[in-house]
Amino acid sequence: MTADVDCVVLGAGVIGLACARELAMNGLDILLAEAEAMPGTGISSRNSEVIHAGLYYPEGSLKARLCVQGKNLLYDYCAERGVAHRRIGKWIVATQGEQLPALRAIERQGQCNGVHDLHWLTQEQARAQEPELRCVAVLASPSTGIVDSHGLMQALQADASNHGAQFVFNTPFIEGHVSDAGHFVLQFGGKDPARITSRSVVNATGLSAPDVARRLAGQPAGAIPRAYYCKGSYFTLAGRAPFSRLIYPLPDAAGLGVHLTLDLGGQARFGPDVQWVERSDHSFDPGRAPLFEQAIRQYWPRLPDKALQPGYTGIRPKITCAGQPAADFIIAGPATHGVARLVNLFGIESPGLTASLAIARAARQALASGA
Repeated sequence: MTADVDCVVLGAGVIGLACARELAMNGLDILLAEAEAMPGTGISSRNSEVIHAGLYYPEGSLKARLCVQGKNLLYDYCAERGVAHRRIGKWIVATQGEQLPALRAIERQGQCNGVHDLHWLTQEQARAQEPELRCVAVLASPSTGIVDSHGLMQALQADASNHGAQFVFNTPFIEGHVSDAGHFVLQFGGKDPARITSRSVVNATGLSAPDVARRLAGQPAGAIPRAYYCKGSYFTLAGRAPFSRLIYPLPDAAGLGVHLTLDLGGQARFGPDVQWVERSDHSFDPGRAPLFEQAIRQYWPRLPDKALQPGYTGIRPKITCAGQPAADFIIAGPATHGVARLVNLFGIESPGLTASLAIARAARQALASGA
């Protein structure tokens, strides 16, 4: 008995779309199922839209390797497909002399990861280009950029569709198991409940990935990490942006600090901060503005009073809790959980957007290893 499709991809964020594209372009019959009404309504539309260079991650980690690889793939893809993007550059700022060793450590880490275009600016050199900036030194990353994440997702979906992939929305995954014939039997809910059989599955459901994996029978419990939710808020700036490039403080325990990013229209936004929460909750708390102002004034002392406007929130899909080091990406194929032709993507937080095309390649390879 044959399966309905070669592969079901669960989740239509940027990672799921990239996986659907990669697999369809390699000749597989793909069905992508998404619980929401449209692509990219979760993590993929609630981030900084930054193309990261690959500076911060441990040497040899998946985050380091796939970020650097994915950055190059993404720039080439955006140029080829006409996706709006800009190699705007980023400055990581030391505002006090005692921060300089940490900034040098970031430089060394970036070089270990294959980022070789970093350079230093003195206080005077930095102020000559960005007069509003307060700093003692800057580490500049010219290959950092910004991208229209929605345009990127539209292009990925179009590529997948043009290679035969099918998309169904408003179709939440309920549960699944492997049949005696070795096919996945997947049950979906929604307005039109459906039962689909597939030779393989890619779980790219972001925040829900651990929960979805637990509803795919046959995996040992120890192979599925616990999900933790780390909320970040973004404020936008009323008025003209004070800087012409991205400005980042030194990283904090859970993220990259309250940084300034620019969208492709030149609008400045600040964030994200760090707020550990018990569940996925995108409500916005304007009362966090004073904390943002305090952080921003470390590198932009002239931030006007009441210039921050409520923006939006996002949730980082963490698989380690507060106080623990950030976990690496997990691309869990059959060697991890013992289920043939199943790949779970866990903990795909930043730099997931940057690494999306590289993650999709890695997922395809993991899937092939368990064929």
